[in-house]
Amino acid sequence: MELKPQDLLVLLKVAARPPQRWTYAALGEALSMSASEAHASVKRAVACGLAVAPARGEWSPVRPSLLEFMLHGVRYIWPATPGAVKRGVPTAFGAEPLASQLKAAPGEAPVWAHPAGSIKGPTLSPLYRTAPQAALADPALHRLLALLDALRTGRARERALAATLMEAELMQFAGDAHAGQ
Repeated sequence: MELKPQDLLVLLKVAARPPQRWTYAALGEALSMSASEAHASVKRAVACGLAVAPARGEWSPVRPSLLEFMLHGVRYIWPATPGAVKRGVPTAFGAEPLASQLKAAPGEAPVWAHPAGSIKGPTLSPLYRTAPQAALADPALHRLLALLDALRTGRARERALAATLMEAELMQFAGDAHAGQ
C-alpha cells in the first residue's frame, strides 16, 4: 500500500482540530473529496502507522509518527514545485505562523495559485489539488499546510523554524486520550 498526498491532507485536517469524531462524508466535504477517497486515505494511513483505528469507525492520527514523517520524509516524497508569479493563497513563509517571524519582500512570499488568493507571488505546487480551498476554510489547517510547505521547500533556517512550530502546532492536542498515542 502506497501513501498518497491526499492521505497527509486528511491526517492534517483531523490533527488541526481538537479530537472529534469525523464521518468520512464530513471529512470529504471539508477537503473537497469524496467520502470514499477520505475512507481510502484513512485506510492507507492506518496501514502505514500514521493513524490508529482502535475500533470500527474510529481512528486518529499518531501525532509523533506524523511529525517524524513530515520533518524527515515529505520533502523527498512529495517535493513542492516552484512556478510562475500568480495571484494566490499565501503559504510557507508567506503565511502564519512563519510570516510574522520571517520577513519577505513584497511579491517574494510563495502562494498556491487560486482565484480567491489575496496576494501575488511565486507559485508553489500544493500538497494536494484541494489543499488551497481547504486551507481557506480552515485557518488551523492552513497553518499546518504552510508549515509543511516550509519544510518541503525552505532554506535551512526556514525549515528549522518550521520544524519547531510544526511540533508545537501538531502536538498541542497530543495529551488527549483520543490523540492517537
